[in-house]
Amino acid sequence: MLFFLDTADIQEIETGLGWGMVDGITTNPSLIAKQGKKYLPTVQEIARLVPGPVSGEVLATAHDEILAQGRRLAELASNVVVKVPLTPDGLRACRTLRDEGTHVNVTLCFSPSQALVAGYMQELAAAQSPGTPAAGLVQPEIRIWFNPSLESRDFMIPGIVALLLLVVTTNLSAMAIVREKEVGTLEQLNVTPLARWELIAGKMLPYAMIGVIDVVLVLIVSIYWFEVPMRGSIPLLFAMSLVYLMSTLGLGLFISSISQTQQQAMMTATFFFLTPMIYLSGFIFPIENMPGWIQPLTFLIPLRYFLVIVRGIFLKGVGLETFWPQALALFTWGAVVLTLATLRSSKRLV
Repeated sequence: MLFFLDTADIQEIETGLGWGMVDGITTNPSLIAKQGKKYLPTVQEIARLVPGPVSGEVLATAHDEILAQGRRLAELASNVVVKVPLTPDGLRACRTLRDEGTHVNVTLCFSPSQALVAGYMQELAAAQSPGTPAAGLVQPEIRIWFNPSLESRDFMIPGIVALLLLVVTTNLSAMAIVREKEVGTLEQLNVTPLARWELIAGKMLPYAMIGVIDVVLVLIVSIYWFEVPMRGSIPLLFAMSLVYLMSTLGLGLFISSISQTQQQAMMTATFFFLTPMIYLSGFIFPIENMPGWIQPLTFLIPLRYFLVIVRGIFLKGVGLETFWPQALALFTWGAVVLTLATLRSSKRLV
């Protein structure tokens, strides 16, 4: 691989092309200007010869000037990569160029003063550690918060808690009232002095216990088998799980109250509620990557809020002071759907 730098002669580039040694060209406008050559025509001529990328550097420092020079370079040829200064104005100009559909490569372009300081720092580092490469005293590194090893199980398994509660408790409670209709025992409930809310509470409690058992089992498997870190409060997780169960059980009972058969309740729960919730909650696909018109619809999904809560407790160790907006939205959602289920489940056969 051969890179021709700065004031490479066109004839020299053609020779390198014939030998098959040219993959890309880096140009420097300041040095080309010192040699009396016009920068933009030189970049354009090189871009026509070289199949690989031709890097054109922007020397301006102000945002508007960076943007103007970047546009002129990008218009020269499709293989010209624009280098802008790594400054706040340069990054803003880069985002603007990308929004316009221009392919821009942001690279670190030192000014003369920055280069002087960087060289001095490298000399100090070399003097302190003789015989080692002078890489500088400060080396930037990318680190991932809360999951530094990028283990997928640390991110996915806490979400399994929310997904399991949604699927199991919603499907079970969706058949609670409609089963009474099918087997004919709803008539016996109608002649009892039970109020509607008492009927709903009686149908909820057994499935709520099943949900609590599911949470315990998933926690044990997550922590002791898959070794997912549990940095937050387990009692707080159980409390938030009960609030979430109020939403899932209320949804299931509402579906049961509007269905006539168990098969209808199961199909309604699966196709009209569970499937959209799973796909739009952020469990599989990040909400930020969804189309803009779909993202507002995700605020209607309780699974979205509980995913934030359970992952925050597992991985971040945060408390209610951090995710209280999600907890409030989850409680409100549960209260509304339980009210609808109670009002809809009147003590009548049809």
